[in-house]
Amino acid sequence: MSTTPLTASLIDLAARGQLPLHQHMDHATVEWISSHRPDLPPAPRPALRPQSKELLTRGGLPTRWWADPRLYTSLHGVRHAMRTAALAAVLAEANGLDDADAATAVVAAAVHDCQRRHDKDDRGHGDRAAVWLAANADTVWDHFGFAATPRRIVQAATAVRLHDVPYGAFTADDRADHARVERITDVVKAADALDRYRLPKLKWWPNAAYVREPAFDQLRGLAFDLVLVSERAYLAGAGGTAAVRYALAEKGLV
Repeated sequence: MSTTPLTASLIDLAARGQLPLHQHMDHATVEWISSHRPDLPPAPRPALRPQSKELLTRGGLPTRWWADPRLYTSLHGVRHAMRTAALAAVLAEANGLDDADAATAVVAAAVHDCQRRHDKDDRGHGDRAAVWLAANADTVWDHFGFAATPRRIVQAATAVRLHDVPYGAFTADDRADHARVERITDVVKAADALDRYRLPKLKWWPNAAYVREPAFDQLRGLAFDLVLVSERAYLAGAGGTAAVRYALAEKGLV
C-alpha cells in the first residue's frame, strides 16, 4: 500500500517527484497553497436557485460509492467531489442551464471521480465512473432526491466519461457524444478544473486553456477560497462533509 509518509508534506513530495498513489492533505501544503494565492478577482457571491442549494446539502456522499475507500479522504475524495458539485452549480447558473440540466450537472460533478483507483494519473477513471453511475443510477438519483430517467442517466454518464478526456484528444465518438451533451459536459469539466488549487504544484492549478467556459476566470477566486477554507477546516478536525459545508455556507452557496 502506498500512502503519504507522515513526515513528508505533499508539497515536498511533489517537488521531489515522489507523490504516492494515495495523497492526503497536510498543514504545510495548505499553508503553501495560501501563500501562493494568485492575483485573483474578489470571490463572487453567486445566487443559486433553491434546487441547487438543496442538491449541495445532499452532497455528502457515502464512502461505499468510492472504488477504494482510502480515496474518500484523499485529494480526489469527498471534499473534491463536493466542491466540484458546488462549482458546477455556479457554472450552471452562469450558463443559464434549466433546472433539469443544472441538476444533472451537479450530480455528474459529485460522482465524477468516485471510481478512481489512486490519486495519480489514473487513465480511464471517467469511463469507469460512467459505467458505475449507469449501473447505480436509482441509488444515486434517490440520494439527491430525484428520479433517475433515461435522459438524465445518459447525460450525466456522458459528462462523467468525458471529464478526464482532453478536448484535443476527443475521438470521433467522443465528439459525437459531446455534441449531444455539450453544455453539461463543459460545465463538469470546468468545475473539476477549477478545484485544482488543492494540488501541490503551481503548474497543475486551473488553466482556462483546457476548458471551454467563459465564466472560468471570474470564478477562480471562489474556487481558491473553497479549497483553502474547507481544507483548513478539515485539518482542524471537521469531517470531510462538514468541512466543505462550512466553506459553502461562508460563500452563501447553501
